[in-house]
Amino acid sequence: MTDCIFCRIVDGDLPSRTVYEDDSILAFLDANPLAPGHTLVVPKAHHERLDDLPGDLAADLFAVLYDLVSAVEDAVDADATTVGFNDGAAAGQEVPHVHGHVVPRFEGDGGGPIHAVAGSSPDLSDGELDDIAAAIGERA
Repeated sequence: MTDCIFCRIVDGDLPSRTVYEDDSILAFLDANPLAPGHTLVVPKAHHERLDDLPGDLAADLFAVLYDLVSAVEDAVDADATTVGFNDGAAAGQEVPHVHGHVVPRFEGDGGGPIHAVAGSSPDLSDGELDDIAAAIGERA
């Protein structure tokens, strides 16, 4: 897609600080990093949401993500890593092209746990939790 910034990076029309590339995946430093070493991992083919990815491409994406976590931590001497996907506009996805974030974390960096992303927690009854678990199980 010519209007997708990640597709333009993949095509070489925009520069990036590439840290990994193979036939189907590209990883590069985020231009607006949350921490030193913040890396984006994208499929080269344009897919907007995670569930748009073919299974083999999803496996490739997660394999690269897996390998990059320790590489990024080692490169910037991070204490830990937060890995995340914003999957859809309501989840904060700003670029409509699947991309995983590898965000190095450091003791005392002020970042919170993943639970801090969604604000306050819903107050769900046991029955509601059971219904949700059953609905997910039926679809998985």
